[in-house]
Amino acid sequence: MSFDSLLWLFFCYGLLGWVLETAYAALRQKKYVDRSVLFGPLCLSYGLTGAILTWGLSELRGSWFFLFLGCAVGATLVEWVAGHLLERATHTRWWDYSGSRFHLDGYICLTASALWGLLGLIAVEWVSPLLLSLYHLLPPLLAVILVWVLVGLLAVDSVGTILTLMGIRGALPRVEAVNSRLATLSIRMGEWILRRTEGRIQRTYPQAKFVRRKEKDKSNPFARGNSFYSIMLLFLVGGVCGDLAETIFCRLRLGWWMSRSSVVWGPFSIVWGLALAAATLMFYRYRDRSSSFFFVAGTLLGGLYEYLCSVFTELVFGTVFWDYSAIPFNLGGRINLLYCFFWGFAAVAWFKGLFPVLSKGMAKIPKKPGKIVVWLLLAFMTVNMGVSALALARYSARAAGQPAQQAWEVYMDEHYGDEVMKRIYPYAEMTN
Repeated sequence: MSFDSLLWLFFCYGLLGWVLETAYAALRQKKYVDRSVLFGPLCLSYGLTGAILTWGLSELRGSWFFLFLGCAVGATLVEWVAGHLLERATHTRWWDYSGSRFHLDGYICLTASALWGLLGLIAVEWVSPLLLSLYHLLPPLLAVILVWVLVGLLAVDSVGTILTLMGIRGALPRVEAVNSRLATLSIRMGEWILRRTEGRIQRTYPQAKFVRRKEKDKSNPFARGNSFYSIMLLFLVGGVCGDLAETIFCRLRLGWWMSRSSVVWGPFSIVWGLALAAATLMFYRYRDRSSSFFFVAGTLLGGLYEYLCSVFTELVFGTVFWDYSAIPFNLGGRINLLYCFFWGFAAVAWFKGLFPVLSKGMAKIPKKPGKIVVWLLLAFMTVNMGVSALALARYSARAAGQPAQQAWEVYMDEHYGDEVMKRIYPYAEMTN
């Protein structure tokens, strides 16, 4: 699937989501209610969710249970993140599931998750192929121009929205003019939807609830809680610890030492580093919840995360880094039930044992030298990941029989040949 096809899906699902939200609001409130944070008729969360689920879960077409489960978890995660981001940016609660059972912060609930799973299944199984077929009916040049014109309008709309939230929208008159036209278009489309749904009004839609901004901790110690430096340190520490844990596990299970690193310099697992940092950032506010909560969340989100990581590395680098086909209850060799449970146990061990101790230790690090060390390590890891990506790109190109032509390709062939790459990535397999 090409990048412009993904953009096409993003805009299509963004528009469909806006229509769905507008129609639902019209049914409940009997008036046009703009359900998009932008001026134009586009819901970003629907667009992102539709494009990501289609890109990452297309292999599951036909396996309705797993496709439903993956869509439910993925869409719920996007809804939870979007709700908190909107609340932080606008200090407004855009929706509230507090009246529903099994909710979390009022932003997600079990009923809504089941609905997202069903809609996601329908979208990935039938709607996305239809949308892509329509896109490919267009002349190639016209299709690309159309998509990038929409990208340009989205960029202008986004700038106007940000300026409006900052209270300085009038600083760019041209942007304001475009946003006004987009807003007018949204209102006209919304009123059209309203006229066709007002006959089915059932009850009044609850008004938005405004929340107060929380006071910041003025003491501001280094790397406390879920601060920027805390998350960055956890990314670095988690990457190293995850690599060492997998190395020891493989030694005990297979009887020999093997590299489990994601990068060419040093023992570091990007998958584990990102997982630890993202999990801490997301679940820090729930750190006092029960162990069963973390086990279920870790199992579901960890399984989806590992599955999407496998899809990403195969599509981007043409390489499969792990294959669980020989393990029972696997899904396409990308994940298996046992290792999904490992993610759940890891979440419990982290939030109920390791994180509280490590967090106290990080808070005692001197502020100034701590920041310097973190930025130096991040700079090193950025270069490390960049070199690793180039080395993997050449590894795939060599497997496809493509000779080195540019200077960086020659350098990679000299310093990161097939023997070196096989030692670093012993289980990596080239694909088409």
